[in-house]
Amino acid sequence: MSEQKLLIQQWWRKVELADRNNIFCHCRDCGEEWVDSQKDVACANCGSNNLEQIRCWQFPDG
Repeated sequence: MSEQKLLIQQWWRKVELADRNNIFCHCRDCGEEWVDSQKDVACANCGSNNLEQIRCWQFPDG
C-alpha cells in the first residue's frame, strides 16, 4: 500500500471518530447550544427535540 493511501486511511479513521463523538447541537426552541456524542438527545434546558445537529469535524480549525 502506498504511503499516500495509508495517510488517507488514517485521516478517514480520525474523521469517523470525530463524527461519532463530536456533534454540535443547537436547540431551535430556546437557543441552547452544546456539543454531544449522542445523536438522539433532547435539550437539557427546555426538553425540546427540535434540534439542529452538525458534525463538529465540519468546522474549520482556527
